[in-house]
Amino acid sequence: MDAGSKSSSSGPLHLVIFPWLAFGHLLPYLELAERVASRGHRVSFVSTPRNIARLPPVRPAAAAHVDLVALPLPRVDGLPDGAECTNDVPSGKFDLLWKAFDALAAPFAEFLDAACRDAGDGERRPDWIIADTFHHWTPLVALQHKVPCAMLLPSASMMVGWAIRSSEPAGASMFEVLGAKNAGWTCLFVADAASGMSIAKRCSLAMERCTVAAMRSCPEWEPEAFQQVAAGLKKKNKPLIPLGLVSPSPDGGRRRAGMSADNSTMRWLDAQPAKSVVFVALGSEVPLRLEQVHELALGLELAGTRFLWALRKPAGVDAADDVLPPGYRERTNGHGHVAMGWVPQIAILAHAAVGAFLTHCGRNSLVEGLMFGNPLIMLPIFTDQGPNARLMEGNKVGLQVRRDDTDGSFDRHGVAAAVRAVMVEEETRRVFVANALRMQKIVTDKELHERYIDEFIQQLVSHVADGSSNIATPVPSSSS
Repeated sequence: MDAGSKSSSSGPLHLVIFPWLAFGHLLPYLELAERVASRGHRVSFVSTPRNIARLPPVRPAAAAHVDLVALPLPRVDGLPDGAECTNDVPSGKFDLLWKAFDALAAPFAEFLDAACRDAGDGERRPDWIIADTFHHWTPLVALQHKVPCAMLLPSASMMVGWAIRSSEPAGASMFEVLGAKNAGWTCLFVADAASGMSIAKRCSLAMERCTVAAMRSCPEWEPEAFQQVAAGLKKKNKPLIPLGLVSPSPDGGRRRAGMSADNSTMRWLDAQPAKSVVFVALGSEVPLRLEQVHELALGLELAGTRFLWALRKPAGVDAADDVLPPGYRERTNGHGHVAMGWVPQIAILAHAAVGAFLTHCGRNSLVEGLMFGNPLIMLPIFTDQGPNARLMEGNKVGLQVRRDDTDGSFDRHGVAAAVRAVMVEEETRRVFVANALRMQKIVTDKELHERYIDEFIQQLVSHVADGSSNIATPVPSSSS
């Protein structure tokens, strides 16, 4: 064991957690940082200044051990001023965010150099870097400073299609052999114009360069897929460590801070009968096109059930009134409510009036919806949402909206049929509700998920203690 790692072999750990520049990553991994810090370990949580400023306050039990580290996002021509996360960037300029993100390698190296050089007088050099899925350059920076790197993986349900096999031809990677039959995944394998690298390549390089892999999942959540991924990674000498689901506080906690008591959305929901409302929220990362918004709107109208829709305005639409079909608000007045701004999703999902959740099936939304036992109407749009939806459909907690086999499109009739099956038709609803309540027990099993955090930390401690943490080696430059 070298002198640099020897000093890190006892006492509380110092972890550097570096999420991708999207709030769907920043918020759950801030939860992870708090869980680790509440056990007495130090966490440096790294992002950019504007992202750090928009994070909720660190909970008091963890605040003394969490340092929020703001690294300036390098300037890239064409990227809008103040754009530091995916929510800030128009869909046509995502390649510029990737380019700016890659330029963060230099500020991150400077931060890590200072953290390692200045350790002493009670300060501890970083023991581990916990880097997100796309951070292909982070393990190389970590290696230069003799700090091991753990990669945060996507869901196991997404990864099972990536064929982790020891018999892959040289140069092939688990991310590159995925059959992109789903049109929504095609962009993963196309190099963007600004950085010249595909999302799939970023993930592959990060995986090859890291020491261990960690996943915000567990065998209880996705049993077959998790075991397949773990077995495949074992062949590559990459241990897979489950983190559990890292669920947010069931009462919404700090996410509810700032919600006005006279909020019109919540007042409308308060007036609805128990279990009568479909909550519709498809996230903010990949908004629907205008024609898709109209089909979804008309499908909700056709279904005839009460609905609360958190709707993000599609790109290219200036006026809020232009988003919905003509006369839509008047026709659905009384049983439908469309909110165009921010809504407190966890508080809504916990509300007694909500009877189902129409979701894109991102991991955060699935966890939040099933935390309250809500059956699902599933409309996946992008990347891991399709595999997540298939997992939940296999668990019979809901139904996917019918899609066209050729282009993946959906229409109002498919939306209405799925809503009715989950909300109205007693025989199918009974099955979906029962299985959603079964999944709720997994999501809300605090002892289970806290144990996974304990085991995660213990594995990191063990690597540091026995000196096996510095096993990552750089990939030859020809592969990057």
